[in-house]
Amino acid sequence: MPNGILIIDKPAGWTSMDVCAKIRGILREKRVGHGGTLDPMATGVLPVFVGRATRAVEFAENGRKEYNAGLRLGLMTDTQDVTGRVLETRPVTAGREEVEAALAGFRGEIQQIPPMYSAVKIQGKKLYELARRGKEVERKPRPVTIHALELLEAESGTDYRLRCLCSKGTYIRTLCHDVGQALGCGGALYSLRRTMAAGFTLAQAVTMEEVQAQGEALLQNLDGLFAQYPALTVRSPGQEKRVRCGNPITLPGTADGTYRVYGREGEFLCLSQARDGALTAVKNFF
Repeated sequence: MPNGILIIDKPAGWTSMDVCAKIRGILREKRVGHGGTLDPMATGVLPVFVGRATRAVEFAENGRKEYNAGLRLGLMTDTQDVTGRVLETRPVTAGREEVEAALAGFRGEIQQIPPMYSAVKIQGKKLYELARRGKEVERKPRPVTIHALELLEAESGTDYRLRCLCSKGTYIRTLCHDVGQALGCGGALYSLRRTMAAGFTLAQAVTMEEVQAQGEALLQNLDGLFAQYPALTVRSPGQEKRVRCGNPITLPGTADGTYRVYGREGEFLCLSQARDGALTAVKNFF
């Protein structure tokens, strides 16, 4: 049975679930999930988890993500991107220096109001379902962190290319909208490419055509998702048996922290937490 991670370069026009459905058919494996939704218009890094690896999806969703985004000033739409219905257009008087100055106000921890066209739930209903029925409801601001935000280039008097490194839950569409509001002319997202997610980059990504041609040969080992943690190999058959039964083991002298734990023959078993010389599983993957 196939197990591992596919780093997909998602094509435009596909939903993240479209990608998962296609991979289910190619690999003949029902257990397929993705690590962070991309809008249909967006392209780029989409980690897809297959087989037992789906147990790790939650870890991918919570990590930092990096984007190359196109900001169009002077345009406001109901979706906050160019796929939506145009609500208003305004003249743009801001130049590159003014855009640079506006971006400074969005670095660090900020508050974002989720867009109506999003999967955020309010009272059990997804916002986009309400939006499609012409309804708008009050949304509470949520904290997100913009770790880096820079202006890469000005493509025209209204179009700017940005690089954004951000936390889970950040809406780049909303960031573009809010930057436009700060400049007084409005703004919308006109292109989006995710360049990094869960520590994986475009350099590691493969196309859907490559997956169709090569199948599970492209699967990466799951432990790559946890490469930032040190590796620890169990020392005896008794320890490995305890780990495989979900029991903690005693490892005197082990520094407190998170570890990738391997069996004596090199199989990745689990992600574990060490504290006071005892190692307890956070998540098992065997």
